[in-house]
Amino acid sequence: MLVPFSYNLRSLFVRRASTLLTVFAIGATVAVVAGVLALQQGFALLYTESGREDLVVFLRPGSTNEGDSIFSRDRGLKLMKTVPEIAMDEGQQPLASLECYLAVRRFKMTGGETNVAIRGVQPMTFTLREGELEIVEGRNFQPGADEVIVGRKLVDRIQDCHIGDVIQLNTTPFKVVGVFATDASFDSEIWGDLDRMLQALKRYGPNRVLAKLVPGTDPEALAERLLSDREVPAKVLTEREYLSSQTKQLSKILVFLGAFLGVIMGIAAVFTATNTMLSALAARSHEIGILLATGFRPVPIFLSFMLEALLLGLLGGGVGILMTLPINGIETGAMNFNTFTEVAFAFRITPQVLVRAILFALTLGLLGGALPAWRAARLSPTEALRRT
Repeated sequence: MLVPFSYNLRSLFVRRASTLLTVFAIGATVAVVAGVLALQQGFALLYTESGREDLVVFLRPGSTNEGDSIFSRDRGLKLMKTVPEIAMDEGQQPLASLECYLAVRRFKMTGGETNVAIRGVQPMTFTLREGELEIVEGRNFQPGADEVIVGRKLVDRIQDCHIGDVIQLNTTPFKVVGVFATDASFDSEIWGDLDRMLQALKRYGPNRVLAKLVPGTDPEALAERLLSDREVPAKVLTEREYLSSQTKQLSKILVFLGAFLGVIMGIAAVFTATNTMLSALAARSHEIGILLATGFRPVPIFLSFMLEALLLGLLGGGVGILMTLPINGIETGAMNFNTFTEVAFAFRITPQVLVRAILFALTLGLLGGALPAWRAARLSPTEALRRT
């Protein structure tokens, strides 16, 4: 026979001061951990949600990202023209574009420096990005001109990113003529003409080839074939695969940080929950003796206390989530350690974050209630009834 659930609710209400203390201790811990997880989810989803399966990225074999990949222009053009899996437009031109990439130090509006991604693109890039990218201020740069457009998220974060400003790259000044917006990760980049960027940045050739595949093409088979191709060897990834691979380092750091803070703050929350339950045990020893004397066995007593601890954890988890919800959608910036450039992204309170937060809160409650529940179950009726 189990102890009625109403008994646990009454106990939490009677000792509401200690109950609230425990709930807010667990809630604060959950809020911190959920906040870090929301940061990690915002960063990861920025890359994974924007990646397309119909676009592929061609890199130098052995490279891990476009920063350490480089093609000669001739090899890049040959790859674009000889790979039959690359789709063609109405004029029988390959739907592919050469792109160069470099992380350049720029000054923040708030002070200090950071790395910003500079990308040189061809006109075909805008055809491939049709529907993804929109010029929201000014105009697009003219091919062959010393002009650039900047991602919307850089305008108020990085100096010289407003329309009419001049960005100095080595000895070449580039005029900002437009601002573009996109939901993809390149919203934190500066774009200009490929040839002008290669010359200004003193680059040997493009870093990657971006191409659209013929519908029905198997990207894995293409990747396996080109990896060992004698004329144009290349590492091939779908855009989604490539972008996902660029989130690993920072995601690992954020998950580790969340786990570390969870352990440190969780220990304090567990002790608070334990003290609350031990206090409840001391105050209710006489009641426990009556329960034991009227036929309730030690196991139901143990389960009753564990249920009470779970309720504390659940309430704490709810409070923690409510404390975290206001940061959902707030934009921040962090260094992507795969590319060593700063990326702007928003906190994302996803279902995954909510589930982890609740499970973490329940774990804290269980750990805090285990010892008091065990002690309560071990009490003998006569010993419990003698206590006042």
